[in-house]
Amino acid sequence: MIMEKAKAKVSKSSSSHRLTAGDRDFLNKITQAMFLNPFEENLGLLQNLVSGFSREQFRKEHFLWTLRSPLNEYLARLDNKGFFRIQSVRGEDRTLMENVFLLQTYLQFVPDIDNLVQDQLANGGKSVEVPFGKAVVNQLQKRGFTEEASLSNFALFFQLRRAYFFIDQSLLGYSSCMQRLRHKLWQSVFTFDVRNYNQYLMNRMEDFSTLILGETGTGKGSAARAIGRSGFIPFDPKRGQFSNNFNDLFLPINLSQFSESLIESELFGHKKGSFTGAMEDHEGIIELCDAHGSLFLDEIGDLSVPIQIKLLQVLQERVFTPVGSHEKKRFDGRVIVATNRSIHNLRKQGRFRDDFFYRLCSDVITVPTLRQRIAELPSELELLVNSLVLRMTGKESPHLTGMILEILKRDLPPEYTWPGNVRELEQAVRRILLTRHYEGDSMTLGLNWEEELIQKIQSGTLEARELLSRYCALLFKQFGTYEEVARRTKLDRRTVKRYVDSAPF
Repeated sequence: MIMEKAKAKVSKSSSSHRLTAGDRDFLNKITQAMFLNPFEENLGLLQNLVSGFSREQFRKEHFLWTLRSPLNEYLARLDNKGFFRIQSVRGEDRTLMENVFLLQTYLQFVPDIDNLVQDQLANGGKSVEVPFGKAVVNQLQKRGFTEEASLSNFALFFQLRRAYFFIDQSLLGYSSCMQRLRHKLWQSVFTFDVRNYNQYLMNRMEDFSTLILGETGTGKGSAARAIGRSGFIPFDPKRGQFSNNFNDLFLPINLSQFSESLIESELFGHKKGSFTGAMEDHEGIIELCDAHGSLFLDEIGDLSVPIQIKLLQVLQERVFTPVGSHEKKRFDGRVIVATNRSIHNLRKQGRFRDDFFYRLCSDVITVPTLRQRIAELPSELELLVNSLVLRMTGKESPHLTGMILEILKRDLPPEYTWPGNVRELEQAVRRILLTRHYEGDSMTLGLNWEEELIQKIQSGTLEARELLSRYCALLFKQFGTYEEVARRTKLDRRTVKRYVDSAPF
């Protein structure tokens, strides 16, 4: 229910073409909620507007959906008073009405857009028909938007809902660090404010590269895929389709799987006869990347300096030349890169160029480790195991999930740190299903946690939260009291206790 104070009376006079102060207050709050990051943890604004929904429900569904019915009722009353087109109001009120008309239309077609995403996923081939596309554009035009603006906004609707789906569904887990990851992924697609994105950057996101960091097996590829499948795709009204299939717009390549002699050809392509074995022309992955697509370069830390220089030129000048050719070709896609190695150490060693790093780090996202996720939310382990069982067997099985969790508890030490992260957990589940045993990674079981702390600091893979947690636990082990740890770290006792209790050992 909308709170009573939001039910301001609509002005009885439409001749002034001005909203009342009550209208503006309510619609301003709606607009603020409209542009919130849907993975924002602080949903106080929305909770002030809507009652009867728990925080957990907000986390599970697109929070704006809760505003659909009350917003329709409110705008119906405005319609009856003559405020049914953006031209019906003046000044700043027009921008306000534009936003709420867009929100109303978006929410009306959310089910259709969701079905479209599922149809496209199932089809996998060319872009599918959009039977409701004309209805969306017509409705926006009735509200006073031009045809060009209506088409652009419809494409934005599709992008918003598609991004929400991929960021929410492809990254399992609801620990705080995973919620922060989703928040950052949304920003990587739409920036911190969708209004700025819509007005200035919608067609310029190729200038913003994303660097994804994280230990091996954390899910950097899934994070990159969520960004890459969430780009803007124009709607073609003549064909009744979006111009591209989002399945084809994410092009990944693992750089570590190619030899030094082949990597240049795989990236830039080559001309027939340019080297021994080049029997025909070959298009590199850069050329295959559409203007609305994203190129994902995994294991960027393994790239040699000469290739870094060539890629830097592509990012700066947006042109490249296939091996054995003098023809310059255009590249308009977005670049996402990832590595599990310490970029800091690679730069210190001269193996990763500073100028290349600065061109890649428009946005830096760190994918959390499995041990951090479990420390923040122990039930995350059960959630992941249950999901893996479902994927491996084709159906949910509380019996198998419970058995696997019991064996993990039985066979692994309490301080086990899951060095292979989610990828290791997946193989642990497979091994348990085959043998009813999992003894962990033998390479790390003999390493005590003090040594592991030093090792992680040296490798540059330790996050600030984990560093504090491990350091506080180390001091607690040495001195035995939270008070002494608090005195030495200049933290309060409760904070120290929280860090010690969450230490992953």
